[in-house]
Amino acid sequence: QVQLVESGGGLVQPGGSLRLSCALSRNIFRFATMGWYRQAAGKQRELVATIRSGGTINYADSVKGRFNISKDNAKNTVYLQMNSLNTEDTAVYYCNTDPATIAWGQGTQVTVSS
Repeated sequence: QVQLVESGGGLVQPGGSLRLSCALSRNIFRFATMGWYRQAAGKQRELVATIRSGGTINYADSVKGRFNISKDNAKNTVYLQMNSLNTEDTAVYYCNTDPATIAWGQGTQVTVSS
């Protein structure tokens, strides 16, 4: 059973940046599409970025041009670089496969506030 551990969240001012990390207990990048999801208070979880096994990347329109997903095969880690953050980015961020097939981790809270 693969386990996920997200980290890197925190409190940041509008316009700021954060880098999230997702460490996997074993490497599944060779055959799985990995994604970053987020869930704001009172809203459904949404998929914001994906990276396929071959490296193809897609973003939700709401984050396109501001977020960058990447992965490090040697470290079994997926990253989400978030720039130009705004208050609407406030949410708990999770990683998982796309579609989600792994038990959800605890997520990492991102709060954008002045």
